[in-house]
Amino acid sequence: MGRRVPERTCVGCRAASPRSSLVRIVRGAAGTVEPDPDAIAGGRGAYLHRSASCLDRALGHGAIGRALRTSVGPEEARKLRGFIEGVQGNA
Repeated sequence: MGRRVPERTCVGCRAASPRSSLVRIVRGAAGTVEPDPDAIAGGRGAYLHRSASCLDRALGHGAIGRALRTSVGPEEARKLRGFIEGVQGNA
């Protein structure tokens, strides 16, 4: 019997995927929203596919803000977009 692969749900498209294929977004102690590529930072977290379309959906519907129980400002959205685009370029 094989090991169970942990799954998480993307806040953008709502599809369940293996945790390793998603990136964690975290609300830090200061209330800022930022990527957590190693998935080890403390604080409230949400998962997102490494695609601009999932990020656009999550930001457009306010899903990241709801999941993290905070608001996502324009600067934080820009930072997340830069991170996602950087991850896509390295994939």
